[in-house]
Amino acid sequence: MKCGKLPTERVQEAVVAKLPEPQTRLPREKPLPKPRPPTKWEEFAKLKGIRKKKKTNLVWDDVHKEWRRRWGYKRAKDDTKDWLIEVPESADPNEDQFARRMKAKKERVAKNELNRLKNIARGQKVSVQVPTKDQSKAELGKAMQLARISTASVGKFQDKLPKEKPIRTVGKKRSFQPLIGDFNTEKQRQLDLLKVMESKKPRMNVTRAVNRQMREEDAEAARHKKDARRGGKGGKKKGRGGGGGKGRGGPKGKKHHGK
Repeated sequence: MKCGKLPTERVQEAVVAKLPEPQTRLPREKPLPKPRPPTKWEEFAKLKGIRKKKKTNLVWDDVHKEWRRRWGYKRAKDDTKDWLIEVPESADPNEDQFARRMKAKKERVAKNELNRLKNIARGQKVSVQVPTKDQSKAELGKAMQLARISTASVGKFQDKLPKEKPIRTVGKKRSFQPLIGDFNTEKQRQLDLLKVMESKKPRMNVTRAVNRQMREEDAEAARHKKDARRGGKGGKKKGRGGGGGKGRGGPKGKKHHGK
């Protein structure tokens, strides 16, 4: 900002310009998080022009004749407190309607969880394999292995089946720096980062660069040597299309016997 555009004030007999507040820009260690990709329903709502309406938390309950919460404890139209359920005409009269209602609720919860995982996988561009009834032995083994290591102890204290093979560890476990702890180490790490950012000379591993250059030179020399061998072998061969000799390609003439 130019000095002429700064606000001024008079202090005693002098005109003083007010400087802006000092700002210190610190480098960001990690990149900004990417925006969350839209879900399948959000894409459909945007395509159809459906706007999200905010629902009130309280609704009128006709049974208790009072305002109750829409969800949660003591909600309106709570069907879990019913002591009697009417059996539909199309249903089996011997079927337990309470168990049927609980089963339907569990299926809805599982479906919502599956849709949530699908949205996450689609945002991360990962293919999702929905389990089916007909699964191969390898797929069942992989699913069992993932289920065993999905505990807090990563399957360390899980009971093993008889004649079960040990689980093969895949990949390497990542290690992160603690968020709190030794402040001197963290301070030194930040100072080293600032020193690298301020230095104009790029950091280079000289030994690694020299070894790479030597490998490239050796590979180039070996390639030239191989090409020279191929050229020497090709020069000794003779062509088949040269002139001389008896020709076999001409048509055979017929013999004419004189009378």
